[in-house]
Amino acid sequence: MTHDLTLDAPHDPAVDASDDVPFDVPPSKLRRADAVRLGAAGLRARPSRIVLSALGIAIGIAAMIAVVGISTSSRAALDSELARLGTNLLRVEAGRQSQGENVPLPADTAARVERLPGVTGAAGLAELSGTVYRSPFTPRAETNALAVRAADESFADLLEARIVSGRWHDRATDGRGTVVLGSLAAQRLGSPPVGSQVFVDDLPLTVIGSLAPLELAPDLDTAVFVDPSTARAELGWDGVPSAVFERSTDDTVVDVRDRIPGTVAPVTPGSVAVSRPSDALAAKDAADSAFTSLLVGLSGVALLVGGVGVANTMVITVLERRREIGLRRALGATRGHVRSQFLVEALLLSLVGGVIGLAIGTVVVVAVATSNGWVLAVPWTAYVAGLGATLAIGVVAGVWPAVRAARTPPTVALTA
Repeated sequence: MTHDLTLDAPHDPAVDASDDVPFDVPPSKLRRADAVRLGAAGLRARPSRIVLSALGIAIGIAAMIAVVGISTSSRAALDSELARLGTNLLRVEAGRQSQGENVPLPADTAARVERLPGVTGAAGLAELSGTVYRSPFTPRAETNALAVRAADESFADLLEARIVSGRWHDRATDGRGTVVLGSLAAQRLGSPPVGSQVFVDDLPLTVIGSLAPLELAPDLDTAVFVDPSTARAELGWDGVPSAVFERSTDDTVVDVRDRIPGTVAPVTPGSVAVSRPSDALAAKDAADSAFTSLLVGLSGVALLVGGVGVANTMVITVLERRREIGLRRALGATRGHVRSQFLVEALLLSLVGGVIGLAIGTVVVVAVATSNGWVLAVPWTAYVAGLGATLAIGVVAGVWPAVRAARTPPTVALTA
C-alpha cells in the first residue's frame, strides 16, 4: 500500500493578495514653500530686470494710493472745517425781478430776519463807493482791487471771524473814522499796523484791526470795513444793506431759508436771493471727488501698463530658461510643477512692486497732508484694493507664460 506523504502548505491569503495588488506610489507633489522658494530664486537671478518690471506696478499702485489718500485727507479736513464753521449760516442778498431790475433790500432787513423762529443772529453788510489807498501820494491807478464795506457791530462774531491784530468795530470806535482790513486787503496795502492810516479817496481812516481769511465769505477778504457812523457821515451810506448774514439753529436752517424771502419782501419775495455759503465748499468737494475719480482711472491705466510689463518679462524669462525647464521635466517635474513655479514667480514680482507702491503712495500722502495741516486719513480699503489689484495683475500676467513653460517638451528644451 502506497501512502502519499506530501503535505499541503497552509494557505496564506495575505501573500496571494500581495502578488495581485501593485505597490501604491504617491504622486509627485510640489509643496507651497518649495514653489515660493523656486519663484524667489528666479527673481534673484535677474535683479535689474525684476526691478524695472516691478517699478511699473509700483508706479500704478503708488498713484492710486496717493490719489485716494490725498482726496480722503482733504475731505476729512473739509468736514472738520464745516463742523467748525457750521452749515447754519445763510446769506441774504438783493435779487432781480423778471424785468431785470435790481430790487434793494429794506433798511431793516437784519431786524426782520432776526424775528424769525430759530434765528440766533443777523448782521447787515453794505457795499460803498470809494477807492482805498495806502497813502495820499499813491498813484490813483493803483487801486489794488479793494472794496469799501460797512458792516454791523455783530458781523465779525456772526461769521466767527478771527481777529489777527487789533479789534473789530464797537461802540467805542464807531464814528471815529476807523477801518478793519480783510486778510487780502491788509496784504495788498502792505500790512499796515494798528494805529496807522489808510485813505478812502482823500478821507484818512485809522486802522484798528485786521482779519484772518473768511472761509465762508472769501469775497470779503479784499474788503476794507468802515465803521457804520463814519460810512453814513462821510461816505454817503443811506443805511440800506446790500447783504445780510444770518445764523440759525441746525434743525431750522431749511425752514428759515424758505421763510426769509417772504419776510424780507412780502410783496416781491422773488426779488430776495438766499444762499448758504457752506454749499460752495460742498460743491468744491464734489468737484474734487469727480477729479479724484478721473485720477484713479488714470492710475488704473498705469497699473495695467505695469501688468503688461510683468507679462512681457515672464515671457522672456520662459524663453531664456528653456534648458532649465527641460532639465526639471527630465528629472520628474510635472507640467503642474513648472506651471506653479512660474505663476508664483509672477505673483512675487507683482507683489514686490505692489508693496513698494504702497510705501511710496503713503509717503506722498503723509507729505501732502503734513504740508497742508490735514489729518492723515487713508482708508484701509485702499490698501486692500491695492494689494488685491497687485495679486490680480500677477495672476493675469503670469498665467500665459506659466502655461507656455509647462507645455515645453523636455526633449526640445534640452536640445535647444
